[in-house]
Amino acid sequence: MRLLRPPLRAGGRARRLRLGRSRVSAADPRGFLYRTLDPAEAQRLAARHLERHDDGELYLQYRVSEAFGFDDGRLKTADYNSGSGFGLRGVSGETTAFSHASEISAAAIERAAATLQLLDPAKGAAAPPPPRTNQAMYGAADPLSAIPFADKVALCQQIDAAARARDPRVAQVSVTLTGSWSVVEIVRADGFVATDVRPLVRLSVSIVAKQGDRRETGFHGLGGRYLYDQLFEPVTWNRAIDVALAQALVNLESVAAPAGEMTVVCGPGWPGVLLHEAVGHGLEGDFNRKKTSAFSGRLGERVAAPGVTVIDEGAIHDRRGSLTIDDEGTPTGRTVLIEDGILKGYLQDRLNARLMGMAPTGNGRRESFAHAPMPRMTNTFMLGGSDDPEELVARVPNGIYAKSFGGGQVDITSGKFVFSCTEAYRIRGGKLAEPVKGATLIGDGPSVLTRVKGIGNDLALDEGVGICGKGGQSVPAGVGQPTLLVEGLTVGGTAA
Repeated sequence: MRLLRPPLRAGGRARRLRLGRSRVSAADPRGFLYRTLDPAEAQRLAARHLERHDDGELYLQYRVSEAFGFDDGRLKTADYNSGSGFGLRGVSGETTAFSHASEISAAAIERAAATLQLLDPAKGAAAPPPPRTNQAMYGAADPLSAIPFADKVALCQQIDAAARARDPRVAQVSVTLTGSWSVVEIVRADGFVATDVRPLVRLSVSIVAKQGDRRETGFHGLGGRYLYDQLFEPVTWNRAIDVALAQALVNLESVAAPAGEMTVVCGPGWPGVLLHEAVGHGLEGDFNRKKTSAFSGRLGERVAAPGVTVIDEGAIHDRRGSLTIDDEGTPTGRTVLIEDGILKGYLQDRLNARLMGMAPTGNGRRESFAHAPMPRMTNTFMLGGSDDPEELVARVPNGIYAKSFGGGQVDITSGKFVFSCTEAYRIRGGKLAEPVKGATLIGDGPSVLTRVKGIGNDLALDEGVGICGKGGQSVPAGVGQPTLLVEGLTVGGTAA
């Protein structure tokens, strides 16, 4: 067992709580940022070092996180991390200078500011500050300190025991419980200061079922920007067990997937990850400013079938991909990317929006204080249509129903993607038939949208497990879609 953080009574958490009683507390989360730096001094430093540039900010962050891994009937890992730091960014024209350090102090900021001297001074007026229109999308309470260490371990143990009792074919159970709490503050040269406190929790259950010599896996996860309480509800974690076990047992009966071009029906919710990868990244501002996206220069053009409307919305309460403000201080909102098949907009941070003559959309995101922001998705989904999901399946004489996806990859320039299905079925005569294993969907984002022939009335968002990677940075994200009927997708399979 790898125990990087000891129980509450003997370790880092106890030290942090003593600090809380003396200088900082959850009631005053900014105190975690200003233990050795005065807030007024932070504003003076930002003004002095950033005023000669087009844009930029001093980004302060404190973050604490934990992760429990329960596997094979015992606790395998219990990780705990806390840290703080700043990132100082100056922007002049298209050029960015960025420095960061894990020490929040005036001396460290002064040293980091030397990097900004490499930039040319601004030639025009400085970019205006973000608007003050944001509303809180989640609470500010710290999920980690609300429930004792022992109770979190006990929950993992309880889930493990319950899953094993469900079915004699259960051979292995893995439970992961993670949480984090982050305090961020954006300080600009123009006097703008914005603070956000961000909770995040997640529960994942993976089950391996065995029948004879065959083993298959099922998975379910959920989470969001709230406290652990929701995950501790028996109805919540029992459902996670049921979904993961059902998927594993279905896959025990699966046969080799066919190969070839065919009609595919994608289920609602998590299958929206295909939309996220194949289309969403191509609609981010940096790729379009540099004209490296398949959607570059196509605003106002038809890029999808009628009825296809794609939204990115960071202002949904408690969602994993939501933010009250993005990592540049811009309020998140609802951005229409494609409306009834017509390309309407891109996802923008401040830099790309300014260079493209557009407005920021609240999508400037960064993994941590050690990273510069870039345009990123929040919660990206396709709106529902008017078709009955069962009727969409009934239209297909021979095809594939993809209920859940695993990993995949996409080329931003061409939009070409490859996605693997973790649960899929043959469609025969308009009805779901045998489950299939090893199915992959192959295509390209722009043409897939034009091949949508049916849009269900059952829009669903995923349950809060998405992690989006781009440029070496990972951030939490949400996806969603209704049931979709897509013609002419290439299915890669292993059937002879």
